Amino acid sequence: MEANAGVTSMVGNMEKLMGEHIDHLRREMGTLRTGRASPQLVENVKVECYGAQTPIKQLGAISVPDARTIEIQPWDPSVLADIEKALLKSDLGTTPVNNGKMLRLCLPMMTEDRRKQLVKTIKTLAEDYKIKMRNERRDGVERVKKAQKAKEISEDDAKRFEQTIQKATDAYIKKVEDVIAEKEKELMTL
Repeated sequence: MEANAGVTSMVGNMEKLMGEHIDHLRREMGTLRTGRASPQLVENVKVECYGAQTPIKQLGAISVPDARTIEIQPWDPSVLADIEKALLKSDLGTTPVNNGKMLRLCLPMMTEDRRKQLVKTIKTLAEDYKIKMRNERRDGVERVKKAQKAKEISEDDAKRFEQTIQKATDAYIKKVEDVIAEKEKELMTL
C-alpha cells in the first residue's frame, strides 16, 4: 500500500509540473506583441543599472493609458536613460519617447503578414509545450513500470496509474491548445 502512495505522489508531482508548464506558456504568450498594449510586453526587459541587470517592473510603474500606448515612469529618474537604452535594444518594434520624467511607447498597428507570422510562432511554441507534456508522461510511465518491476505495485495498479497519467496528459495538452487558440483569436481579431 505504501508503494501505491509513492506512485500516487509521483503522479501528483507530474501534474504539478504540467501545471507549471501551462503557467509558463501563459506568461510567454503575454510577452508576444499583438498590437494591443500590455505591461507584460516590457516588464521583464532587463535594464543595466546599479551594476546589475534589473527588470523594468522593478525600476518603475508601468501603465497602459490606451490600447496602443505603454508608459513607464521610473521611481528613480536617474535610470530613465538606462531604461530607454534597454527598450531600444529590445525587439518591440517601436522607439520610446522620453519626456524627461517618463517613457512612452506607442505601438504601431500590426500588419496582416505580421499577424500570420505570429500565429506560426505560437503554433510552434504550442508544439514545444505539447512535447514537454509528453515527456512528463513518458517519465511518469517509466516510474510506474519501474515500481511494477520492483514488485512495489501490482500489474492492475500499474495499468490504473498509466491510465491516470494518460488522462492528465490529455487534459494538459488540451489546456495548451486552449491557451494557443485564445492567443490566436486575439491576434486575428484586432
